[in-house]
Amino acid sequence: MRVGQGRIRPLTVHHLNQLLLVCSLVLLVAVAAVRISSRSGLPSLLVYLGIGVAMGQDGVGDIHFDNAELTQVIGYAALVVILAEGGLGTKWKEIKPALPAATALALAGVAVSVGITASAAHYLIGLEWRQALIIGAVVSSTDAAAVFSVLRRIPLPSRVTGMLEAESGFNDAPVVILVVSLSTAGPVDPWYVLLGVILLELAIGAAIGIAVGWLGAWGLRHVALPASGLYPIAVMAIAVVAYAAGALAHGSGFLAVYLAAMVMGNARLPHWPATRGFADGLGWMAQIGMFVLLGLLVTPHELGDDIVPALVIGLVLTMVARPLSVVFCLTPFRVPWREQALMSWAGLRGAVPIILATIPMVEGVDASRRIFNMVFILVVVYTLVQGPTLPWLGRKLRLGDGSEAADLGIESAPLERLRGHLLSVAIPEESKMHGVEVAELRLPHGAAVTLIVREGESFVPLPTTILQRGDELLVVATDPVRDAAESRLRAVGRGGKLASWLGTDGASR
Repeated sequence: MRVGQGRIRPLTVHHLNQLLLVCSLVLLVAVAAVRISSRSGLPSLLVYLGIGVAMGQDGVGDIHFDNAELTQVIGYAALVVILAEGGLGTKWKEIKPALPAATALALAGVAVSVGITASAAHYLIGLEWRQALIIGAVVSSTDAAAVFSVLRRIPLPSRVTGMLEAESGFNDAPVVILVVSLSTAGPVDPWYVLLGVILLELAIGAAIGIAVGWLGAWGLRHVALPASGLYPIAVMAIAVVAYAAGALAHGSGFLAVYLAAMVMGNARLPHWPATRGFADGLGWMAQIGMFVLLGLLVTPHELGDDIVPALVIGLVLTMVARPLSVVFCLTPFRVPWREQALMSWAGLRGAVPIILATIPMVEGVDASRRIFNMVFILVVVYTLVQGPTLPWLGRKLRLGDGSEAADLGIESAPLERLRGHLLSVAIPEESKMHGVEVAELRLPHGAAVTLIVREGESFVPLPTTILQRGDELLVVATDPVRDAAESRLRAVGRGGKLASWLGTDGASR
Protein backbone atom coordinates (compact mmCIF):
# COMPACT_ATOMS: atom_id res chain seq x y z
CA MET A 1 0.00 0.00 0.00
CA ARG A 2 1.36 3.45 -0.90
CA VAL A 3 0.62 6.64 1.00
CA GLY A 4 2.57 9.50 -0.51
CA GLN A 5 2.39 12.86 -2.23
CA GLY A 6 -0.15 11.85 -4.83
CA ARG A 7 -3.89 12.42 -5.03
CA ILE A 8 -5.79 11.22 -1.96
CA ARG A 9 -8.67 8.91 -2.75
CA PRO A 10 -12.08 9.60 -1.16
CA LEU A 11 -12.48 7.95 2.23
CA THR A 12 -15.39 5.54 2.22
CA VAL A 13 -17.07 3.90 5.22
CA HIS A 14 -15.29 0.65 4.35
CA HIS A 15 -11.92 2.39 4.35
CA LEU A 16 -12.85 4.10 7.63
CA ASN A 17 -13.59 0.73 9.22
CA GLN A 18 -10.23 -0.63 8.10
CA LEU A 19 -8.45 2.50 9.33
CA LEU A 20 -10.15 2.33 12.74
CA LEU A 21 -9.23 -1.35 13.10
CA VAL A 22 -5.57 -0.77 12.25
CA CYS A 23 -5.26 2.33 14.44
CA SER A 24 -6.92 0.70 17.44
CA LEU A 25 -4.71 -2.39 17.15
CA VAL A 26 -1.61 -0.19 16.91
CA LEU A 27 -2.72 1.72 20.02
CA LEU A 28 -3.28 -1.50 21.96
CA VAL A 29 0.13 -2.86 20.96
CA ALA A 30 1.75 0.45 21.90
CA VAL A 31 0.01 0.54 25.29
CA ALA A 32 1.10 -3.03 26.02
CA ALA A 33 4.65 -2.15 24.95
CA VAL A 34 4.86 0.58 27.59
CA ARG A 35 5.12 -2.11 30.26
CA ILE A 36 8.07 -3.66 28.44
CA SER A 37 9.83 -0.32 28.08
CA SER A 38 9.26 0.59 31.74
CA ARG A 39 10.81 -2.68 32.91
CA SER A 40 13.79 -2.42 30.60
CA GLY A 41 14.44 1.27 31.30
CA LEU A 42 14.17 2.18 27.61
CA PRO A 43 12.10 5.20 26.61
CA SER A 44 8.85 4.16 24.98
CA LEU A 45 9.66 6.24 21.89
CA LEU A 46 11.90 3.42 20.64
CA VAL A 47 9.02 0.96 20.85
CA TYR A 48 6.71 3.27 18.92
CA LEU A 49 9.33 3.98 16.29
CA GLY A 50 9.82 0.24 15.95
CA ILE A 51 6.10 -0.26 15.38
CA GLY A 52 6.18 2.34 12.61
CA VAL A 53 9.24 0.79 10.97
CA ALA A 54 7.63 -2.66 11.16
CA MET A 55 4.55 -1.31 9.40
CA GLY A 56 6.64 0.41 6.71
CA GLN A 57 7.81 -0.69 3.31
CA ASP A 58 10.70 -2.77 4.68
CA GLY A 59 8.50 -4.39 7.34
CA VAL A 60 5.54 -6.71 7.52
CA GLY A 61 3.04 -3.93 6.84
CA ASP A 62 4.54 -2.96 3.46
CA ILE A 63 3.13 0.58 3.74
CA HIS A 64 4.99 3.01 1.45
CA PHE A 65 4.79 6.39 3.16
CA ASP A 66 6.94 9.33 2.01
CA ASN A 67 4.89 12.44 2.80
CA ALA A 68 7.30 14.55 4.85
CA GLU A 69 4.97 17.57 4.82
CA LEU A 70 2.08 15.61 6.35
CA THR A 71 4.47 14.14 8.91
CA GLN A 72 5.66 17.63 9.85
CA VAL A 73 2.09 18.94 10.28
CA ILE A 74 0.99 15.98 12.40
CA GLY A 75 4.26 16.15 14.35
CA TYR A 76 3.68 19.83 15.15
CA ALA A 77 0.14 19.07 16.33
CA ALA A 78 1.37 16.20 18.49
CA LEU A 79 4.15 18.36 19.90
CA VAL A 80 1.60 20.99 20.95
CA VAL A 81 -0.28 18.35 22.95
CA ILE A 82 2.93 16.96 24.47
CA LEU A 83 4.15 20.42 25.51
CA ALA A 84 0.74 21.23 26.98
CA GLU A 85 0.78 18.02 29.02
CA GLY A 86 4.33 18.74 30.15
CA GLY A 87 3.46 22.29 31.16
CA LEU A 88 0.47 21.14 33.18
CA GLY A 89 2.72 18.80 35.15
CA THR A 90 5.50 21.33 35.78
CA LYS A 91 5.61 22.47 39.41
CA TRP A 92 6.40 26.13 39.79
CA LYS A 93 7.97 25.53 43.20
CA GLU A 94 10.55 23.21 41.63
CA ILE A 95 11.15 25.17 38.45
CA LYS A 96 11.39 28.65 40.04
CA PRO A 97 14.85 28.33 41.64
CA ALA A 98 16.13 26.55 38.52
CA LEU A 99 14.66 29.05 36.06
CA PRO A 100 17.79 31.16 35.39
CA ALA A 101 19.99 28.10 34.88
CA ALA A 102 17.39 26.37 32.69
CA THR A 103 16.97 29.51 30.58
CA ALA A 104 20.73 29.68 30.09
CA LEU A 105 20.76 26.03 28.98
CA ALA A 106 17.85 26.62 26.59
CA LEU A 107 19.55 29.61 24.92
CA ALA A 108 23.31 29.75 25.45
CA GLY A 109 23.51 25.99 25.89
CA VAL A 110 21.78 25.42 22.58
CA ALA A 111 24.16 27.86 20.88
CA VAL A 112 27.22 26.03 22.25
CA SER A 113 25.78 22.65 21.27
CA VAL A 114 24.92 23.82 17.75
CA GLY A 115 28.36 25.31 17.18
CA ILE A 116 30.32 22.26 18.32
CA THR A 117 28.07 19.71 16.61
CA ALA A 118 27.95 21.67 13.35
CA SER A 119 31.75 21.96 13.33
CA ALA A 120 32.04 18.18 13.75
CA ALA A 121 29.53 17.59 10.95
CA HIS A 122 31.46 19.92 8.64
CA TYR A 123 35.05 18.91 9.35
CA LEU A 124 34.60 15.22 10.22
CA ILE A 125 31.67 14.24 7.98
CA GLY A 126 32.18 16.72 5.14
CA LEU A 127 28.75 18.35 5.15
CA GLU A 128 28.41 21.86 3.76
CA TRP A 129 28.15 24.55 6.44
CA ARG A 130 24.42 25.09 5.92
CA GLN A 131 23.70 21.38 6.19
CA ALA A 132 26.04 21.06 9.17
CA LEU A 133 24.34 23.93 11.00
CA ILE A 134 20.93 22.43 10.29
CA ILE A 135 21.83 19.04 11.74
CA GLY A 136 23.55 20.75 14.69
CA ALA A 137 20.39 22.73 15.42
CA VAL A 138 18.09 19.75 14.90
CA VAL A 139 19.81 17.54 17.48
CA SER A 140 20.40 20.29 20.07
CA SER A 141 16.93 20.05 21.63
CA THR A 142 16.39 17.67 24.56
CA ASP A 143 13.21 15.68 25.09
CA ALA A 144 11.49 15.77 28.49
CA ALA A 145 9.35 12.70 27.81
CA ALA A 146 12.41 10.61 26.97
CA VAL A 147 14.31 11.83 30.04
CA PHE A 148 11.59 11.24 32.61
CA SER A 149 10.46 7.92 31.19
CA VAL A 150 13.75 6.46 32.45
CA LEU A 151 14.14 8.65 35.55
CA ARG A 152 10.68 8.11 37.04
CA ARG A 153 12.10 5.52 39.44
CA ILE A 154 14.70 7.94 40.85
CA PRO A 155 13.49 10.63 43.31
CA LEU A 156 15.81 13.37 42.09
CA PRO A 157 16.38 16.62 44.00
CA SER A 158 13.86 19.26 43.03
CA ARG A 159 16.55 21.55 41.52
CA VAL A 160 17.68 18.86 39.06
CA THR A 161 14.11 17.97 38.18
CA GLY A 162 13.26 21.63 37.72
CA MET A 163 16.25 22.27 35.45
CA LEU A 164 15.49 19.23 33.29
CA GLU A 165 11.80 20.09 32.98
CA ALA A 166 12.35 23.76 32.27
CA GLU A 167 15.17 23.18 29.80
CA SER A 168 13.16 20.61 27.86
CA GLY A 169 10.13 22.89 27.79
CA PHE A 170 12.04 26.03 26.83
CA ASN A 171 14.61 24.84 24.30
CA ASP A 172 12.10 23.55 21.75
CA ALA A 173 11.07 27.09 20.78
CA PRO A 174 14.48 28.59 19.86
CA VAL A 175 15.53 25.39 18.12
CA VAL A 176 12.41 25.34 15.93
CA ILE A 177 12.99 28.98 14.97
CA LEU A 178 16.65 28.29 14.20
CA VAL A 179 15.97 25.22 12.04
CA VAL A 180 13.25 27.03 10.07
CA SER A 181 15.57 30.03 9.50
CA LEU A 182 18.43 27.82 8.34
CA SER A 183 16.19 25.75 6.06
CA THR A 184 14.69 28.76 4.30
CA ALA A 185 16.31 29.61 0.99
CA GLY A 186 18.67 32.57 0.92
CA PRO A 187 21.62 33.83 2.98
CA VAL A 188 21.29 33.82 6.76
CA ASP A 189 22.48 36.73 8.91
CA PRO A 190 23.25 35.20 12.34
CA TRP A 191 22.70 38.46 14.24
CA TYR A 192 19.37 39.02 12.53
CA VAL A 193 18.33 35.46 13.34
CA LEU A 194 19.39 35.88 16.99
CA LEU A 195 18.02 39.36 17.72
CA GLY A 196 15.37 39.94 15.09
CA VAL A 197 13.87 36.46 14.99
CA ILE A 198 14.63 34.22 17.95
CA LEU A 199 14.51 36.75 20.81
CA LEU A 200 11.54 38.63 19.36
CA GLU A 201 9.51 35.47 18.74
CA LEU A 202 10.34 34.14 22.19
CA ALA A 203 9.23 37.41 23.80
CA ILE A 204 5.95 37.44 21.87
CA GLY A 205 5.29 33.78 22.63
CA ALA A 206 6.06 34.20 26.33
CA ALA A 207 3.77 37.21 26.68
CA ILE A 208 0.88 35.53 24.89
CA GLY A 209 1.34 32.23 26.73
CA ILE A 210 1.36 33.83 30.19
CA ALA A 211 -1.62 36.05 29.35
CA VAL A 212 -3.74 33.24 27.89
CA GLY A 213 -2.85 30.91 30.75
CA TRP A 214 -3.74 33.49 33.41
CA LEU A 215 -7.03 34.41 31.75
CA GLY A 216 -7.91 30.75 31.25
CA ALA A 217 -7.13 29.85 34.86
CA TRP A 218 -9.13 32.82 36.14
CA GLY A 219 -12.13 31.86 34.02
CA LEU A 220 -12.07 28.18 35.01
CA ARG A 221 -11.83 29.06 38.71
CA HIS A 222 -14.77 31.45 38.59
CA VAL A 223 -17.15 29.73 36.18
CA ALA A 224 -18.82 26.52 37.30
CA LEU A 225 -19.25 24.26 34.26
CA PRO A 226 -22.26 21.88 34.27
CA ALA A 227 -20.12 18.71 34.03
CA SER A 228 -16.72 17.84 35.47
CA GLY A 229 -15.66 16.29 32.15
CA LEU A 230 -15.76 19.72 30.51
CA TYR A 231 -12.88 21.07 32.60
CA PRO A 232 -10.14 18.91 31.01
CA ILE A 233 -11.45 19.74 27.54
CA ALA A 234 -11.46 23.45 28.36
CA VAL A 235 -7.90 23.34 29.74
CA MET A 236 -6.50 21.65 26.64
CA ALA A 237 -8.46 24.00 24.37
CA ILE A 238 -7.02 27.04 26.17
CA ALA A 239 -3.52 25.63 25.77
CA VAL A 240 -4.05 25.14 22.03
CA VAL A 241 -5.44 28.70 21.80
CA ALA A 242 -2.16 29.92 23.28
CA TYR A 243 -0.17 28.06 20.63
CA ALA A 244 -2.31 29.28 17.74
CA ALA A 245 -2.39 32.87 18.99
CA GLY A 246 1.37 32.90 19.50
CA ALA A 247 2.07 31.43 16.07
CA LEU A 248 -0.36 33.78 14.28
CA ALA A 249 1.23 36.76 16.06
CA HIS A 250 4.61 35.68 14.60
CA GLY A 251 5.78 34.54 18.01
CA SER A 252 6.84 31.16 19.35
CA GLY A 253 3.68 29.10 19.60
CA PHE A 254 5.56 26.25 21.29
CA LEU A 255 6.77 28.49 24.12
CA ALA A 256 3.29 30.00 24.40
CA VAL A 257 1.54 26.65 24.83
CA TYR A 258 4.10 25.44 27.40
CA LEU A 259 3.86 28.61 29.50
CA ALA A 260 0.06 28.77 29.28
CA ALA A 261 -0.21 25.17 30.42
CA MET A 262 2.30 25.78 33.22
CA VAL A 263 0.32 28.79 34.48
CA MET A 264 -2.90 26.76 34.52
CA GLY A 265 -1.13 23.78 36.02
CA ASN A 266 -0.12 25.82 39.07
CA ALA A 267 -3.44 27.64 39.50
CA ARG A 268 -5.26 24.92 41.51
CA LEU A 269 -8.04 24.44 38.99
CA PRO A 270 -11.28 22.56 39.74
CA HIS A 271 -11.28 18.80 39.12
CA TRP A 272 -7.50 18.82 38.77
CA PRO A 273 -6.82 15.04 38.95
CA ALA A 274 -9.33 14.45 36.15
CA THR A 275 -7.65 17.16 34.06
CA ARG A 276 -4.21 15.69 34.61
CA GLY A 277 -5.43 12.21 33.72
CA PHE A 278 -7.06 13.48 30.54
CA ALA A 279 -3.97 15.45 29.51
CA ASP A 280 -1.71 12.50 30.30
CA GLY A 281 -3.83 10.24 28.08
CA LEU A 282 -3.77 12.74 25.23
CA GLY A 283 -0.01 13.09 25.62
CA TRP A 284 0.48 9.33 25.33
CA MET A 285 -1.76 9.18 22.27
CA ALA A 286 0.13 12.06 20.64
CA GLN A 287 3.46 10.34 21.29
CA ILE A 288 2.23 7.03 19.90
CA GLY A 289 0.78 8.53 16.74
CA MET A 290 3.77 10.79 16.13
CA PHE A 291 6.45 8.15 16.59
CA VAL A 292 4.61 5.53 14.56
CA LEU A 293 4.28 8.03 11.72
CA LEU A 294 7.96 8.95 11.97
CA GLY A 295 8.83 5.27 11.87
CA LEU A 296 6.76 4.90 8.71
CA LEU A 297 8.67 7.75 7.08
CA VAL A 298 11.99 5.94 7.56
CA THR A 299 13.29 3.63 4.84
CA PRO A 300 15.57 1.18 6.72
CA HIS A 301 17.46 -0.11 3.67
CA GLU A 302 18.63 3.47 2.95
CA LEU A 303 20.21 3.94 6.38
CA GLY A 304 23.37 1.88 5.83
CA ASP A 305 25.56 4.64 4.39
CA ASP A 306 24.59 7.09 7.15
CA ILE A 307 25.23 4.91 10.20
CA VAL A 308 28.90 5.83 10.72
CA PRO A 309 28.40 9.60 10.17
CA ALA A 310 25.44 9.55 12.56
CA LEU A 311 27.46 7.74 15.21
CA VAL A 312 30.31 10.24 14.88
CA ILE A 313 28.00 13.24 15.19
CA GLY A 314 26.19 11.63 18.10
CA LEU A 315 29.47 10.88 19.87
CA VAL A 316 30.57 14.50 19.58
CA LEU A 317 27.15 15.71 20.71
CA THR A 318 26.98 13.37 23.71
CA MET A 319 30.59 13.42 24.91
CA VAL A 320 31.68 16.95 23.96
CA ALA A 321 28.91 19.38 23.00
CA ARG A 322 26.38 18.53 25.72
CA PRO A 323 28.89 18.40 28.63
CA LEU A 324 30.58 21.65 27.54
CA SER A 325 27.22 23.43 27.20
CA VAL A 326 26.21 22.23 30.68
CA VAL A 327 29.52 23.31 32.26
CA PHE A 328 29.46 26.66 30.43
CA CYS A 329 25.87 27.44 31.51
CA LEU A 330 25.67 25.93 35.01
CA THR A 331 29.07 26.75 36.51
CA PRO A 332 28.17 30.46 37.02
CA PHE A 333 25.13 29.29 39.03
CA ARG A 334 27.37 27.15 41.28
CA VAL A 335 25.59 23.92 40.41
CA PRO A 336 27.48 20.98 42.03
CA TRP A 337 29.55 18.84 39.69
CA ARG A 338 27.46 15.73 40.42
CA GLU A 339 24.32 17.48 39.20
CA GLN A 340 26.22 18.79 36.17
CA ALA A 341 27.36 15.24 35.38
CA LEU A 342 23.79 13.93 35.45
CA MET A 343 22.54 16.89 33.41
CA SER A 344 25.24 16.19 30.82
CA TRP A 345 24.21 12.57 30.41
CA ALA A 346 20.47 13.29 30.66
CA GLY A 347 20.36 15.21 27.37
CA LEU A 348 18.23 12.59 25.64
CA ARG A 349 16.96 13.30 22.14
CA GLY A 350 13.48 12.15 21.22
CA ALA A 351 10.52 13.34 19.19
CA VAL A 352 11.57 16.92 18.54
CA PRO A 353 14.80 16.26 16.57
CA ILE A 354 13.11 13.75 14.26
CA ILE A 355 10.20 16.13 13.65
CA LEU A 356 12.58 19.03 13.02
CA ALA A 357 14.49 16.88 10.54
CA THR A 358 11.40 16.94 8.31
CA ILE A 359 11.62 20.74 7.95
CA PRO A 360 14.63 20.76 5.54
CA MET A 361 12.91 17.94 3.60
CA VAL A 362 9.80 20.07 3.12
CA GLU A 363 11.91 23.14 2.22
CA GLY A 364 13.92 21.15 -0.34
CA VAL A 365 17.34 21.57 1.29
CA ASP A 366 20.13 19.61 -0.41
CA ALA A 367 20.90 16.28 1.31
CA SER A 368 17.82 16.72 3.51
CA ARG A 369 16.99 13.02 3.29
CA ARG A 370 20.47 12.18 4.50
CA ILE A 371 20.06 14.63 7.39
CA PHE A 372 16.79 12.93 8.35
CA ASN A 373 18.40 9.48 8.23
CA MET A 374 21.36 10.55 10.37
CA VAL A 375 19.09 12.18 12.95
CA PHE A 376 16.93 9.06 13.11
CA ILE A 377 19.96 6.81 13.65
CA LEU A 378 21.47 9.17 16.22
CA VAL A 379 18.26 9.34 18.27
CA VAL A 380 17.74 5.58 18.27
CA VAL A 381 21.33 4.54 19.01
CA TYR A 382 22.13 7.07 21.71
CA THR A 383 18.76 6.63 23.39
CA LEU A 384 19.59 2.93 23.60
CA VAL A 385 22.94 3.83 25.18
CA GLN A 386 21.87 6.63 27.52
CA GLY A 387 18.39 5.49 28.52
CA PRO A 388 19.19 2.32 30.50
CA THR A 389 22.29 3.88 32.09
CA LEU A 390 20.62 7.03 33.46
CA PRO A 391 19.11 5.38 36.57
CA TRP A 392 22.46 3.70 37.28
CA LEU A 393 24.30 7.03 36.94
CA GLY A 394 21.81 8.76 39.23
CA ARG A 395 22.40 6.15 41.92
CA LYS A 396 26.19 6.25 41.49
CA LEU A 397 26.17 10.03 41.83
CA ARG A 398 23.98 9.66 44.96
CA LEU A 399 21.40 12.08 43.64
CA GLY A 400 18.37 10.16 44.85
CA ASP A 401 16.48 12.23 47.40
CA GLY A 402 13.65 10.52 49.24
CA SER A 403 13.52 12.97 52.15
CA GLU A 404 10.82 15.21 50.73
CA ALA A 405 7.28 14.43 51.83
CA ALA A 406 4.87 13.55 49.08
CA ASP A 407 2.39 16.30 48.29
CA LEU A 408 -1.31 15.89 48.80
CA GLY A 409 -3.68 15.13 45.96
CA ILE A 410 -6.41 17.77 46.22
CA GLU A 411 -9.35 18.01 43.84
CA SER A 412 -11.67 20.98 43.99
CA ALA A 413 -15.27 21.07 42.75
CA PRO A 414 -17.02 24.48 42.82
CA LEU A 415 -20.45 24.67 44.47
CA GLU A 416 -21.81 27.66 42.61
CA ARG A 417 -25.18 28.05 44.31
CA LEU A 418 -23.69 27.63 47.79
CA ARG A 419 -20.77 29.97 47.03
CA GLY A 420 -18.37 27.34 48.24
CA HIS A 421 -16.05 24.52 47.24
CA LEU A 422 -15.84 20.81 48.00
CA LEU A 423 -12.21 19.72 48.37
CA SER A 424 -11.33 16.05 48.02
CA VAL A 425 -8.00 15.44 49.77
CA ALA A 426 -6.05 12.19 49.29
CA ILE A 427 -3.30 11.50 51.86
CA PRO A 428 -0.37 9.64 50.22
CA GLU A 429 1.89 7.16 51.98
CA GLU A 430 4.75 9.61 52.59
CA SER A 431 2.59 12.53 53.75
CA LYS A 432 3.32 14.05 57.15
CA MET A 433 -0.40 14.52 57.68
CA HIS A 434 -0.40 10.92 58.96
CA GLY A 435 -0.96 11.01 62.73
CA VAL A 436 -2.41 14.53 62.79
CA GLU A 437 -5.75 15.06 64.56
CA VAL A 438 -8.53 16.84 62.68
CA ALA A 439 -8.46 19.74 65.16
CA GLU A 440 -4.71 20.11 64.61
CA LEU A 441 -5.31 20.96 60.95
CA ARG A 442 -6.37 24.41 62.15
CA LEU A 443 -8.42 25.14 59.05
CA PRO A 444 -9.59 28.74 58.67
CA HIS A 445 -13.07 29.72 59.86
CA GLY A 446 -15.48 28.74 57.10
CA ALA A 447 -13.78 25.42 56.27
CA ALA A 448 -14.34 22.03 57.91
CA VAL A 449 -13.62 18.33 57.38
CA THR A 450 -17.07 16.85 56.85
CA LEU A 451 -16.30 13.24 55.92
CA ILE A 452 -13.42 10.76 55.93
CA VAL A 453 -13.24 7.69 53.69
CA ARG A 454 -10.97 5.00 55.16
CA GLU A 455 -10.55 1.49 53.72
CA GLY A 456 -13.77 1.76 51.74
CA GLU A 457 -15.89 3.00 54.67
CA SER A 458 -16.92 6.59 55.34
CA PHE A 459 -17.62 8.34 58.65
CA VAL A 460 -18.04 11.83 60.07
CA PRO A 461 -14.88 12.70 62.01
CA LEU A 462 -14.56 14.14 65.49
CA PRO A 463 -12.02 16.87 66.33
CA THR A 464 -9.90 14.16 67.96
CA THR A 465 -10.00 11.78 64.95
CA ILE A 466 -6.44 10.89 63.90
CA LEU A 467 -5.77 10.98 60.16
CA GLN A 468 -4.00 8.05 58.52
CA ARG A 469 -2.17 7.25 55.32
CA GLY A 470 -4.59 6.44 52.51
CA ASP A 471 -7.44 8.46 53.98
CA GLU A 472 -9.57 10.59 51.71
CA LEU A 473 -10.98 13.74 53.27
CA LEU A 474 -13.94 15.76 52.07
CA VAL A 475 -13.49 19.38 53.11
CA VAL A 476 -16.16 22.03 52.55
CA ALA A 477 -14.86 25.60 52.32
CA THR A 478 -16.63 28.86 51.60
CA ASP A 479 -15.44 30.82 48.60
CA PRO A 480 -13.43 33.48 50.52
CA VAL A 481 -11.34 30.91 52.45
CA ARG A 482 -10.95 28.25 49.76
CA ASP A 483 -7.34 29.17 48.89
CA ALA A 484 -6.33 29.55 52.55
CA ALA A 485 -7.83 26.15 53.39
CA GLU A 486 -5.96 24.41 50.57
CA SER A 487 -2.69 26.13 51.46
CA ARG A 488 -3.09 25.05 55.08
CA LEU A 489 -3.79 21.44 54.08
CA ARG A 490 -0.69 21.36 51.91
CA ALA A 491 1.37 22.97 54.69
CA VAL A 492 0.35 20.25 57.15
CA GLY A 493 0.98 17.59 54.52
CA ARG A 494 4.56 18.82 54.16
CA GLY A 495 5.34 19.85 57.74
CA GLY A 496 3.05 17.75 59.92
CA LYS A 497 1.24 18.95 63.03
CA LEU A 498 4.01 21.43 63.84
CA ALA A 499 3.72 23.28 60.53
CA SER A 500 3.26 26.96 61.24
CA TRP A 501 0.45 28.86 59.58
CA LEU A 502 2.74 30.82 57.30
CA GLY A 503 5.91 28.75 57.50
CA THR A 504 5.34 25.89 55.03
CA ASP A 505 4.27 26.89 51.54
CA GLY A 506 1.65 24.56 50.20
CA ALA A 507 0.86 26.47 47.09
CA SER A 508 2.55 24.08 44.65
CA ARG A 509 1.16 20.92 43.33
